Amino acid sequence: MTDFIRRIFSTHSLQRPAFLLLAAIALLAVTLAACGDDDEADGDGNGDGGSATATPDGIDYGSLGGEIRIDGSSTVFPISEAVAEEFSKVADTRVNVAFSGTGGGFEKFCRGEIEISDASRPMKQEEKDTCAAAGITDIVELQVGIDALTVVLNPQNDWVDCLTTQQLFDIFKVDGANKWSDVDPTWPDDDIVLYYPGTDSGTFDYFVESIITKTDENAAHRGDGTSSEDDNVLAQGVEGDKGAIGYFGFAYYEEAGSSLKAASVDGGDGCVEPTFDNALSGDYAPLSRPLFIYTREQFLTEKPEVVGFLKFYLDNAESLVAEVGYINIPEDLLADQQAKIEPFLP
Repeated sequence: MTDFIRRIFSTHSLQRPAFLLLAAIALLAVTLAACGDDDEADGDGNGDGGSATATPDGIDYGSLGGEIRIDGSSTVFPISEAVAEEFSKVADTRVNVAFSGTGGGFEKFCRGEIEISDASRPMKQEEKDTCAAAGITDIVELQVGIDALTVVLNPQNDWVDCLTTQQLFDIFKVDGANKWSDVDPTWPDDDIVLYYPGTDSGTFDYFVESIITKTDENAAHRGDGTSSEDDNVLAQGVEGDKGAIGYFGFAYYEEAGSSLKAASVDGGDGCVEPTFDNALSGDYAPLSRPLFIYTREQFLTEKPEVVGFLKFYLDNAESLVAEVGYINIPEDLLADQQAKIEPFLP
């Protein structure tokens, strides 16, 4: 094509109008050929180097739109928020992440108000029954991480390093200890100030099941003190009071750093610290727990943005779960979760 142009411009015998017409045609041909070459180099016919967001499974994240609503556990919230932030870099889907507690999330899920429900405990049978009554029977459960529910103290508390499950029961049960000396007579005669998640929280439910009713099936969690669905509120409360004690997800303790102190827990085999390794091994008992997200087969079938988001969620869980302060599930368990959505991939 270059030689063709050179020959045109060297042809002096052409009249000027004809010469200009041939030159224009030649330049247009060069331009079209160049575009064609670019398309062939890209391999996808769009001249942009191919879809950088396409996965080997055929999901083109860049083509996804729509909106996804997520609500539920404040513990799982940091994971879903981190995934949503990364997902927004490759997809045009709006992902709204909120937290109203595990129980609150399930209520919205069963009312059809959200596509994904974050949960720091498994869905209860009565919650499944509520969903079924609304015609929702195609529930899909995906485990995304492991948490070490952490008992936190004010850093000025220099008398407690480890608490037995019995001592935790004595502190948080109805009509429980009011002063630290009530728990151990060698401890100060200072008031115990309580901070704990709200009753809609899966963290609250898990603590009740693993500490309160496990110790005494007829006992209940006390209601005095400060409760909140926002774990940041609890962290700030414990940070500001020397006599305070509270509990919430490990990620919030990690984020607080030196402004909080974590108590080791003795579940019967000695004091164990809340750490990644101890939670993964199960040594941090009974306060290690699985973290979940829930969706529906209908959403996986009818909403490409949901199956795309969950594919992205699981593919990036290994890095993002640890990044926000939780523990990754073993590779074989992660593969099991990925297998649950594979039938819905394009």
